[in-house]
Amino acid sequence: MIYQQEKYLGMSEDGLPLHVRTRRALEARIRGGQWGPGTRIPTEAELCQEFGVSRITVQRALRDLADAGLIVRFRKRGSFVAQAVGRHNLLRFTGLLIQGPETHGDHRVVSAQVLPAHKARLRLPGVPGEEAVVQMERHKLGPDGAVLNTELHVLPFRLAPDLLEQPLGPLTTHAYLRDRGVELVRARLYVEPYALGEAEAELFGLPAGTPVFRWLRETWTRRGEIAELLEEVVPPRSERFYVETDLGGPPDRP
Repeated sequence: MIYQQEKYLGMSEDGLPLHVRTRRALEARIRGGQWGPGTRIPTEAELCQEFGVSRITVQRALRDLADAGLIVRFRKRGSFVAQAVGRHNLLRFTGLLIQGPETHGDHRVVSAQVLPAHKARLRLPGVPGEEAVVQMERHKLGPDGAVLNTELHVLPFRLAPDLLEQPLGPLTTHAYLRDRGVELVRARLYVEPYALGEAEAELFGLPAGTPVFRWLRETWTRRGEIAELLEEVVPPRSERFYVETDLGGPPDRP
């Protein structure tokens, strides 16, 4: 049996979690130039008073901004607007223990369905063609609602039998699998050049044939089984992606 679910998430503020509303308000000040690079962000107490929310809500909003590379945070010193806005740590994308989203931004869920593996757009290695898989397509959105990149997730149904019952917009698949007791031990990210087809080019507002990046992440369990394939199509933007290895203690710098 094939189960099809279609969802379209609006950009209205109604119904959004408080930390998302708070994060969006702060992000608008940064991206709009009200707070330039190096600007000190108001304290958590000041933000709580301004937005009428709890400290936990403010802390989560600030953590999301830090994960997005928009601010840097220092113990006892506070939070500051990053010198180079839009930097993203690729290690978050492969991290098996992160709780939040791999990359920053709101999601629009285009479709989610259960179907035989041989009909999925990505073929899971070692999974028989007639075995059921879950396929989910989402678009990552910017603050203005523009599509930043596309996501295509494929997971074995036996590892994710209730995935379609979850709130799919904010869902992080690694965290979902871990919460279900799936022991993830390895993730590998492939980055390769890719040319946009006509439909994708129209989605991004770019000419067909524009060179972009295609990311493919494989995630494996301790038993050596594939847990997920995730494909992202990432057009060139002003954001920068990096990998950083800490060879000593954590540096005390923006």
